[in-house]
Amino acid sequence: MSLTIYGIPASRAVRPLWAATELGLHFQHVSLPYQGGGTRTPGFLAINPNGHVPAVVDARPEGDVVVWESMACALYIARHHGPADGASIAPATAREDAEALRWSFWAMTEVEADALTVLMYRHAMPEERRKPALAEAAERRLAVPFRVIEQHLAQQQAAGLAHLAAQRFTVADLCVASVLNWARPCATLMKANPLTHAWLLRCMARPAYLKVRENG
Repeated sequence: MSLTIYGIPASRAVRPLWAATELGLHFQHVSLPYQGGGTRTPGFLAINPNGHVPAVVDARPEGDVVVWESMACALYIARHHGPADGASIAPATAREDAEALRWSFWAMTEVEADALTVLMYRHAMPEERRKPALAEAAERRLAVPFRVIEQHLAQQQAAGLAHLAAQRFTVADLCVASVLNWARPCATLMKANPLTHAWLLRCMARPAYLKVRENG
């Protein structure tokens, strides 16, 4: 079997790249930017007809498996390439698998759009193009989902668990942290949710994540 991951770390492709690196997998990385037309070539559109990165091609004995959508890519890699041994990022139980699924979908539906707005208008865009009013509105909306994850982390802490799904770091943490990290420029949100902020800093300080970003 061989695994190929298309995309660059400075995109949502960071999620499958991070998952594969956490697992210590040997994989081919095709550093395909989302700008410049590279994702609109006939060759890439045959892999992902949406023309977006990331995409994952898993060459298996029974035939190639193609995955796109970043959360699906990361969850697939953890589930099908990670040992369910209670030590890796792969879910080891049905409960851990459920946590990974529900929190990953939650991050996409409840957080991502507003978190991306905060990132762009507080940090990524040139200062003259930033629109503080849009960032402020997004931050007000984010207060609600941040309270949800803060409460969950408090419950986990009370149960002696340091992460979203277990005591250890799992793909659930990876997927959610990759989204919530976009909201870190909002100091007010971070201050109001100290458990979430501390958890997020731990996730983003992991050697596998730092390695992916350094290699990007």
